[in-house]
Amino acid sequence: MTQPRRVTSFGVRRLLFVIALGVGTAVLAGCETSRGETKDTFNATSATALPVRVATVQTQPAPIAIRAIGTIEPLATVTIRSQVAGRLTKVDFADGQEVKKGDVLFEIDPRPSQAALQLAKANLTRDQALAADAERDARRLENLYEKGTANSEERDTARANADAKTAQVHADEAMVEQAQLDLEYCTIHAPLTGRLGARLVDPGDIIKVNDTALVVLNQISPIYVSFSVPERYLEDIHGYAAAGPLVVEARFPHGDDTVERGALTFIDNQVDRTTGMIKLRGTFANEDRRMWPGQYVDASLILTTRPDAIVAPTKAVQAGPEGQFVFVVKPDQTVEMREVHVGEALDGLSVIDSGLKAGEQVVTDGQLRLTPGARVKILADEAPSAAQPAAGLAAGAEGGA
Repeated sequence: MTQPRRVTSFGVRRLLFVIALGVGTAVLAGCETSRGETKDTFNATSATALPVRVATVQTQPAPIAIRAIGTIEPLATVTIRSQVAGRLTKVDFADGQEVKKGDVLFEIDPRPSQAALQLAKANLTRDQALAADAERDARRLENLYEKGTANSEERDTARANADAKTAQVHADEAMVEQAQLDLEYCTIHAPLTGRLGARLVDPGDIIKVNDTALVVLNQISPIYVSFSVPERYLEDIHGYAAAGPLVVEARFPHGDDTVERGALTFIDNQVDRTTGMIKLRGTFANEDRRMWPGQYVDASLILTTRPDAIVAPTKAVQAGPEGQFVFVVKPDQTVEMREVHVGEALDGLSVIDSGLKAGEQVVTDGQLRLTPGARVKILADEAPSAAQPAAGLAAGAEGGA
């Protein structure tokens, strides 16, 4: 009888080793295949050109300025009031109308003033006659006194009476002049050229002397733009102003790109102790009446102009953890991430203090997908130039002048 073969522990271990060796070889082969496929996929992705839009960095004059928030103010504001009392009979303008100096605005019932003028003239005529009679009496008594037929007391009394009558005539003349003025004041004229607001009274209202506001008149051509800048700029402002008038530019935050230009005409005589700001004011012609009292504008005080500033589109500048940077397109159509220092920025352009040279191309659209060394494809529908008027470039009030 044949005995069954005994399996030893050594044989079992040998069998397990052979099985593990086979499995390991298969796993390693699979890993090599997967690694090769990943590498091929990466190479294929890296070779794909990413579409971007670019602009060419250029040199052009760029002004150095101080920016602030400005408020438009009228050159003059007059609250029209009446200098005589009476009933308002007529309003000679429409609300919001532009008027010229001397135009009729209101008319007050003139009859009481006309009656007062006639009374003053009648009193003047009466007193002139009495003064003439008193003067004749004074002269007659003077002659009698010289002949010795009248005493000095009679002479002095006659002279005093004549002088009193003459003084009364002068008083009557003043009353006539006052009555004439009151009659003229019944017609109220515009004291300056400007735009009226809404009338505050209506025909039929009883007007009191210098009590009731009738309408407000603003002179808006020319017009002011008032703004404040930090006190640290005061020395620069005085220095540049000594060389010639400084230009003030105004832009509307929610309007078009139109720039209104005026001249700096006022620097306050003291710095506000609570804010450390100095108040400035620019005067603008405002011939087209585009600027309106009470509006807020972006004001820029132009100090000087840099003739050869490096200029690039503001949208090319990106913010990173280590500062601002741009993607520069190299001749081999790959991009380089380069750190830049930006100075003034306005109207879509930025002055680059360092980091770029004229003629280089920077990416203006499509930066989110880019990494250093990525290959790009420049889209032909974007004009590759940053050239545009840079007369409005300005530094923020917190930037250096």
